[in-house]
Amino acid sequence: MRSLLFAVTTDLNYDQRMQRICSSLAQQGYRVLLVGRERPKSEKLTAQRYRQHRLRCWFNKGKFFYLEFNLRLFFYLLRQRADAWCAIDLDTALPVWLRARLAKQPFVYDAHELFTEVPEVVARPTVQRVWRAVERFVVPRTALAYTVGPALAEVFRQRYGRAFAVVRNISRLAPGNLPPAPDAAPPQGYILYQGALNVGRGLEVLLDAMSLVDNKLLICGEGDLSEIMRARAAALGLLASGKVEFRGYVLPAALQEITRQATVGIMLLENTGLSYYYSLANKFFDYLHAGIPQVIVDFPEYSLLNQQFDVAEVVSLTPQAVAAALNRLLRDEPARYHQLAENCRRARQELNWQREEQVLLALYESLWAPQPISA
Repeated sequence: MRSLLFAVTTDLNYDQRMQRICSSLAQQGYRVLLVGRERPKSEKLTAQRYRQHRLRCWFNKGKFFYLEFNLRLFFYLLRQRADAWCAIDLDTALPVWLRARLAKQPFVYDAHELFTEVPEVVARPTVQRVWRAVERFVVPRTALAYTVGPALAEVFRQRYGRAFAVVRNISRLAPGNLPPAPDAAPPQGYILYQGALNVGRGLEVLLDAMSLVDNKLLICGEGDLSEIMRARAAALGLLASGKVEFRGYVLPAALQEITRQATVGIMLLENTGLSYYYSLANKFFDYLHAGIPQVIVDFPEYSLLNQQFDVAEVVSLTPQAVAAALNRLLRDEPARYHQLAENCRRARQELNWQREEQVLLALYESLWAPQPISA
């Protein structure tokens, strides 16, 4: 039985992509250990079918966090054994590569994003140069590399001349929990934003748009802008009126139910770096699987899927455009709302983790496949 070790800087309770990946590999018979981060207010680890371990740091953000976490991770890895070692994004890549190198075993790179092009890195040229150097060092040394979407895979191929496989971050199909069939009018639920409260997520525009929309907005997640967004909502009178509610961190099982009860999902990003522009976020699929239409920006991956399945309204990133799309779906065009909802029901039969995990399992199987003998 092969053993796999994965390392990530997230809190494992909320990392749905890693929960899917590790669960699928464990079910296939691999011994899996997922190593992550323990925040000061982290809840007890939720039970999974694979092993988990979290590292606690003195520093929780900035360069001192990354330095401390990488050191703690490396010394932890020295005490572990595995048949392959997988780094999730660049912020775990160096210690994982070094451990794999010492053991003379495969090093795997799972790029959840284009780390060198996230807004927080793009805005700091010196920091970006450092991470680009790490990327140039790491990517050519991988035995296996994959990412979340075709557009990011192509960026990596152009930069480094090597193929990246694609394992999309798609929700698991739950046949016994189908979205409700369309009614005469859109259900009077809430608008939902799920995800990090970070720079480049369109949050300022979304809050400004809510002054022009009658429905309530529910925000599930936290991030660097948590306090700033709460202050902005308060200044706009959205908290006092009850039009916006911040739920904070929500565990995946509870978030699935919250999403299922929503009326419209929000998937807005700003073009503040190639990572966001070429992204393919899990929330797009979460909304789709819940059977709710969504409001999205015109970025390549989302537009391509929407052209194929027609599950969203595409908008420019202004408060007026976002509000107009929400009002159209929630109030003015019920037929359009129900058409999108029905399209979600159909699309989820094709876009689901049960299909996507077959790609994942084949990739890891290939790590130990016999290599053809060259002539």
